[in-house]
Amino acid sequence: MEFTMGGRLEVRITPADVGKRVSVRRVAGPAGEGSKFTDTVGVLTSWDDGVLSVTTKSGEGVRIPESSLVAGKVVPPAPARRRGPAASFGELALTTARAWQPVESEPLGDWRLRAAGGFTRRANSVLPLGDPGLPLGEALDTVRRWYGERGLPAYVQTATGAEGTQERLCADLEEHGWRREVTADVRVASLAPIGDLDRDVSAVRTSRKADATWLSRYQRFDTPGPHVLKVLGSGPSVWFASVPGDDPAGVPAAIGRCVVDGRWAGFMAVEVGPEHRRRGLATAVMTALARTALDEGASAAWLQVEADNEGARALYDGMGFATHHSYHHFRCA
Repeated sequence: MEFTMGGRLEVRITPADVGKRVSVRRVAGPAGEGSKFTDTVGVLTSWDDGVLSVTTKSGEGVRIPESSLVAGKVVPPAPARRRGPAASFGELALTTARAWQPVESEPLGDWRLRAAGGFTRRANSVLPLGDPGLPLGEALDTVRRWYGERGLPAYVQTATGAEGTQERLCADLEEHGWRREVTADVRVASLAPIGDLDRDVSAVRTSRKADATWLSRYQRFDTPGPHVLKVLGSGPSVWFASVPGDDPAGVPAAIGRCVVDGRWAGFMAVEVGPEHRRRGLATAVMTALARTALDEGASAAWLQVEADNEGARALYDGMGFATHHSYHHFRCA
């Protein structure tokens, strides 16, 4: 990372650059001969009382004393991905939201309050695309009341790491005492190569509904009430896949879900029983669903994977998925 101009380190940012993407270098530890430096790249979200706040693409807020700065500059937006379909954050945010539709929702300005009996954070969090129409503190009070009336924790879903994402909102939420609980990546890929994978999909069964057999493998709820079925069945064109296993109770060896929405095919709920792993069943499920989505005219794929799920991340890397942006769920403390 280069900060020099004529051999000199310079701080070329000011409070007027709040909202821009910056790269800064600061002294880590006591200043003096042999000092170590730390570099941070992200959106400058505030500069108050001698302290800078920078929100990185991972959603982490970094507070930097102005006195520790040795260099800083405004940098261009994050470079475009080198593979996968082009897409704006706004397009993907709406597409992914349509794949996890809530049981009830209500507008708050340009924000959308969503609830589904607590099943999945994605269907039980605020989607804050735009202006809530109120000062942020008042908007967050409204959010807390709305979820409290439903006996649910208050969450706000935000995004970082792409042009037009919400680094400043992340920082503002932290300033209001909200805390980030979960971080995941939204990844995208071309759909055809997934459908063209050389996999035997003859054992994969597809259906329009999540029946009791499919639900017996899905591990994201205690009791599959009506709200669960409503969320799972939501979306423009929904498909479920399963691979029969040898369990006496009929629990499938593997399952998956796909929502086709225009050019996009979203993959989710891909699960394989522990005793059936490392046999390529997750790939077979995704290949079968990709072929179904291609038949419906889709050409691009997306999925969401949590930051600490190394096995899934490796699988999706091999399929050509690249990270488009990260998303986070902030919970009211």
